[in-house]
Amino acid sequence: MNATHDLDLQPTLIGETILLRPLLADDFEPLYAAASDPMIWEQHPEPLRYQRAVFAGFFASALASGGALVVIDKPSDTVIGSSRYYDWNPDAQEVTIGYTFLARSHWGGATNREMKQLMLDHAFLRAKAVWFHIGSSNWRSRKAMENIGGKLSHEAGVEANGVMHDYAFYTIEAPR
Repeated sequence: MNATHDLDLQPTLIGETILLRPLLADDFEPLYAAASDPMIWEQHPEPLRYQRAVFAGFFASALASGGALVVIDKPSDTVIGSSRYYDWNPDAQEVTIGYTFLARSHWGGATNREMKQLMLDHAFLRAKAVWFHIGSSNWRSRKAMENIGGKLSHEAGVEANGVMHDYAFYTIEAPR
């Protein structure tokens, strides 16, 4: 692959109030502490992810993905969530951002917007479009996506761990 077509899927991104950096194995406990609230997952296609055993599978997949980032609240130096880049297609110049969650202490403010903007700005160094796959019934995430300019493209079923889930596919195009 031509180096000019590569997108670093695990950058360190520094914002005003948060820092995103590559996920490490040592992040399990602090990330699980952020993820162990059942309300985070109540509208998610995998609503039991707050359980340690279920989260352990999610975490192992995130580590193996090569695109997972941990979100750190800069003022408190606390892990507050994670996100990841995946499905990078250098020919189409498209990437997906997903598997995102934030601790409820950071809902309803500027954190999600700051995180997504940092990730979008990085993606648009190489990508023309960024996709987001959101559980169709996850209305909180869908509303948040629309609030940052995501446009609904379509809805479709996606198989995850042998189970079909309905997803809404949103896209944001690179600024011209």
